[in-house]
Amino acid sequence: MAPEDIFLTNGSLISLTICLQMLTEMGDEVIIITPPWLNYRRMIHVAGAVPVGVPVNPTTFDLDLDAIAAAITERTRAIVINSPHNPTGKIFSATTLQQLASLLTNASNRYGKPIYLISDETFSRIVFDQRTCPSPTQFYPFSFLIYGYSKVWMAPGQRIGYIALPPTMPECESIRRIIRTLQGSPFGWCFPSALMQYALTDLDELTLDLDHLQHKRDWMVKALQEMGYKLQIPEGAFFLLVESPWSDDCAFAELLASHDVFVFPGTPQEIPGYFRISLTANADMISRALPKFQVAIEHATAKAFGGV
Repeated sequence: MAPEDIFLTNGSLISLTICLQMLTEMGDEVIIITPPWLNYRRMIHVAGAVPVGVPVNPTTFDLDLDAIAAAITERTRAIVINSPHNPTGKIFSATTLQQLASLLTNASNRYGKPIYLISDETFSRIVFDQRTCPSPTQFYPFSFLIYGYSKVWMAPGQRIGYIALPPTMPECESIRRIIRTLQGSPFGWCFPSALMQYALTDLDELTLDLDHLQHKRDWMVKALQEMGYKLQIPEGAFFLLVESPWSDDCAFAELLASHDVFVFPGTPQEIPGYFRISLTANADMISRALPKFQVAIEHATAKAFGGV
């Protein structure tokens, strides 16, 4: 990518906001993959557009390409893709992304206007088992790469990220001009601080200890599966998405909380029947939590069969 096609922002949230403001008008539609990151719907509404949720495949957590194709209408202006996906941890393969690019190209031609792809790659450096995480921008010219550093640094208060245009982007000079305008208005000063910009050369080299993170993933997956919990092994990001023993995932999260174990229920993130565990907990926290997960599932199972 050329230097003029990279636009530093104060975090990926602002990068996403700029893209949505640039691409959509009142009543336009933006496809999101569900379960989504919590703020996607809110951000699309603020831009005046309408979010259209398309669920992942419930068995594999992969993109449901047929469902995406069926969701596209003449009002569709963009689709937001997040890989590794939050909250499932799924990495979408190059083959899947090529097929997505093909269907977006066909739909764009059918309706006579481009359908843009916004690729949220916030977790793209947090991958397990030495996998690669291909970017959709490799396969589709009408795409924007969004990145923020706060996840890989584990420093959510340090707001710096960027929008990047692929070299294949059509009418790139017009796109550059609009992004530069939106960075200065109308919703604030959308540049990182001068301090963060000067520090980025060195900070860009920092990353999580992925071997340590993967060790915690493998440890927790093995222990939870042996207890009877059902979950898929995440390919990236730093979450475990676990099926709740109760259909009411919020109630099961409250049960865990009564044992001082705090998880995020799936219902608020549009995946009821699941709960999410953060792998950022340290080893001592995990050691103390795992016996309580055992107590909770035993209680849940006993109650399901009429126990107390």
